[in-house]
Amino acid sequence: MTPEHVDESLEMPYPQYRCAVCEKDLPLTEARLTVTCQEHRAGRGRGTYNVRPAVAADRHDIEEICDRAWGETDIDAFGRTFDVLAGENLVAEADGEFAGLVSLALDRGELAVVLLSVYPGYQGSGVGSALMDAAAAAARDKGVYSLKTATTNDDIPALHFYQRHGFGIYEIETGIMIDHHGEAISGFAGIPVRDEIRLRRPVCR
Repeated sequence: MTPEHVDESLEMPYPQYRCAVCEKDLPLTEARLTVTCQEHRAGRGRGTYNVRPAVAADRHDIEEICDRAWGETDIDAFGRTFDVLAGENLVAEADGEFAGLVSLALDRGELAVVLLSVYPGYQGSGVGSALMDAAAAAARDKGVYSLKTATTNDDIPALHFYQRHGFGIYEIETGIMIDHHGEAISGFAGIPVRDEIRLRRPVCR
């Protein structure tokens, strides 16, 4: 089901974040970083949510969140293209609504986090952390030693999130995003998107 907090009349670029002051949903390029204390951090408080494997009935919701986060279900990372619809997908539900998705795929002996996306209305509520915990559990179940993910140089919120969840940078593909797009497009807060930053997290078996 499409979440009630997603306005179907919205035009691209779709909102990726929510303003911590006025709660307006913001597209990537309009979002800005704000340094706050723990007491005033953004988020709606810890809610009740459930993480489960995706089923066939989730296909529309998965396509929808991919479209709003990335514009398509094909994700380029680690020098290859991943099809989210063909991956192992875990979905988060909060308040009876589709709140977030983590898409996983085995790649060169590691479990790759191909896409992690949480709707703006549920960011800061623990949904992303729950999805990441589920991804780590999936890696242990598969007997692999690590999770890995890739993001772009502009995506400061993603770099913050992943490093807070045990990931460390191990490789940077400089200029690869310019090669992919043909130019340095504008990303988070207007930062030019140039490089792919690869991160890894050990997973105890």
